[in-house]
Amino acid sequence: MSHALNIAAANVNAPRIDDSTPRSLTSLAGMGRTQLREAALACGVEERKAKMRANQLFGWIYHYGSTSFDEMTNIDKETRARLAAHYTLDRPKILERQVSTDGTRKYLIELAPGVECETVFIPDVARSGALCVSSQVGCTLNCTFCHTGTQALVRNLTAAEIVAQVMIARDDLAEWPSSNDDRKVTNIVFMGMGEPLYNLDHVSDSIDTISDPEGMAIGRRRITVSTSGVVPKISELGTRTNTMLAISLHATNDALRDELVPLNKKYPLKMLMDAIRAYPGLNNSRRITFEYVMLKGVNDSLAEARALVKLLKGVPAKINLIPFNPWPNSPYECSDWPQIVAFADLVNKAGYASPIRTPRGRDIFAACGQLRSESKKVKASELKKQRLEQQAAAGE
Repeated sequence: MSHALNIAAANVNAPRIDDSTPRSLTSLAGMGRTQLREAALACGVEERKAKMRANQLFGWIYHYGSTSFDEMTNIDKETRARLAAHYTLDRPKILERQVSTDGTRKYLIELAPGVECETVFIPDVARSGALCVSSQVGCTLNCTFCHTGTQALVRNLTAAEIVAQVMIARDDLAEWPSSNDDRKVTNIVFMGMGEPLYNLDHVSDSIDTISDPEGMAIGRRRITVSTSGVVPKISELGTRTNTMLAISLHATNDALRDELVPLNKKYPLKMLMDAIRAYPGLNNSRRITFEYVMLKGVNDSLAEARALVKLLKGVPAKINLIPFNPWPNSPYECSDWPQIVAFADLVNKAGYASPIRTPRGRDIFAACGQLRSESKKVKASELKKQRLEQQAAAGE
């Protein structure tokens, strides 16, 4: 069997697992090929067989969605037993699962004690359905219209934690194996909690796993990464991931964008637009998506629409107009519908597709800009105390 990814050279010093030490088991769910190979080595697999075992594990985990090593019939029983003794295939725990009246599903996922993120599945968009994944718990950007921005950054998510969000949704939607023609999760959007480009290494690694044709097989052109404008990382994103790019824009001049998206003070619009025009692979079939939230009396005038057309001149682009989704104590109101339509008409007539995004999942606070968990940053000393208490409770 051939593989699209090149596996790193063997780590001949991969640590072996000490069978005598009580421990909680590490899950393989979410790991990439290299990590799976290292896990196989640590579990006693011979070096000459480790790559093969990693590839077998990869297929069972990401093509078939296996939750038990017993299902892995092309791996011998002895190896399966050792794997089961040292690892699990468990996904992170779903603390809460909500389903909107429009079919949107929101998952509150516990990644570690006190560390939670939210993931949203939106049906009937794109080819079939889009999964909105988080890349951080909390956010540092403090965009004033976004509920996530009111939650301080707790930490970056690992690549495995990002991949696990996709696995959890596919478990819930019962759409394994990946060859299932009726798959609902056909598109991935990094538009959940956090700024993906501030966690680019893990985001890039997770995309490698999600897009692998021998695993979940979600093509890179069906994966969109959204940024508020971390200019130095935009070209690197394109080079490393070859995904579609979305820009959280929301204003056409620096004064207003400084207020709505404070990152603009560091990377103003001219710098941002220069980076966008240089995005690798940009052409009419690989357009940039610009996200523009409609705020009543703030950025929704027809003068702003004309300024938007001028700003985007020469850029292959689509503009998603997003009716503002309210959240508790938010300082803004959604633009009136006739004003949104007039804004869209003007942009459309200038030659830019400007669909008005239908609000989805508002009733369960799953819509754009509404995601927020209750996680708080915890000191290392407190985390150590929590782990010791959990070990004591488990009799370890």
